[in-house]
Amino acid sequence: MILIKLGGSVVSDKNVPYSFNREVVEAIAEELRGFYPDESFILVHGGGSFGHPNAKEYRIREGLTGDPERKRIGFSKTHQAMLELNGLIVETFLKKGLPAYSVSSSSIFLVEEGGIVYGDVEVLRKLLERGFIPVLFGDSAVALEGGIDILSGDQIAGYLAKMFRPEKVIFLMDVDGIYDKNPKERDARLIEELSGGEIEHLLESPESAGIDVTGGIGNKLREALKIALYSEVYFINGGVRGNLSKAIRGEKVGTRLRL
Repeated sequence: MILIKLGGSVVSDKNVPYSFNREVVEAIAEELRGFYPDESFILVHGGGSFGHPNAKEYRIREGLTGDPERKRIGFSKTHQAMLELNGLIVETFLKKGLPAYSVSSSSIFLVEEGGIVYGDVEVLRKLLERGFIPVLFGDSAVALEGGIDILSGDQIAGYLAKMFRPEKVIFLMDVDGIYDKNPKERDARLIEELSGGEIEHLLESPESAGIDVTGGIGNKLREALKIALYSEVYFINGGVRGNLSKAIRGEKVGTRLRL
């Protein structure tokens, strides 16, 4: 089994609320069609321009503090926005002949202090056995402390990697992989082979601040470090046709992490 994390910046334009990169998702589905059903897949996608606006506006990460009534509305709005994006992705896969099946992340996971403390993954196991492609997503989630929180797609990917031990976990991003500094800088270097020690250096080094180690990329690297205990990890550009196929075949592409 191969686990694929579709970044929110791949499936949507984060600067345009509720935008959907249909052509990119269609291309990804077409590539997977070349490997299914010989290979089984679980997909997890991020929130992109669907989940983030509501999560930010209603400060979901702060829990049910301040104005609980307003927070409940925001919590539900965030979930509904993610269901909309998930529906668009699943619909695109179905049109390409892939039996994608939506699984609501907030219905099977509980979180505490920013991490997953419970996950009912048996339904995912049964879906895989029956030839389906489960599609989960970053979501608003019930929290044991604080009442509500945000559960990221990267966290879900990390948890599922621990539970299922996939052969590969492939992160699809809007850049070519992991760089030694902000990829927008001219002298930024793509790191083709990444070790656990190098990840720790990137996370701790002040020079690495430009790669957003405290934000999205940093969270990906932290999860990848845990995932690499069980699986081979790739970071690739999801907008470049052929990259996903190369990663699935184990060919040189993007950044590969192996401990």
